[in-house]
Amino acid sequence: MPFVQFSSNKKVKIWEGINGYLSHSDQATFGYFTIDEGAVLPVHQHIHEQWTHLIEGELEFDIDGEKQMMRPGMAAFIPSNVPHSARAITECKVIDCFLPVRQDFVELEKNA
Repeated sequence: MPFVQFSSNKKVKIWEGINGYLSHSDQATFGYFTIDEGAVLPVHQHIHEQWTHLIEGELEFDIDGEKQMMRPGMAAFIPSNVPHSARAITECKVIDCFLPVRQDFVELEKNA
């Protein structure tokens, strides 16, 4: 699996207004997501470390109370168990990487 064509994977709904494609290795989950304009990712946390890289759009990100307006080319790192949330100012395209594998996302794919 050295190469992934995301469009051949199942499209999954992560949250209302957030959907896209996933791929998993033995150690990590990698996602390519579209976030609808105005979509809100409520405050949550998980055991996974997370990297979010913004490809397109404007995304207001809050990591443990520290807010940043993200623009294309910016990335955010969320340590394990740190509360975070986001709000899409415009439609956004992001790449997310999670360590370890998001088993909840594996299940979402199975049920998509």
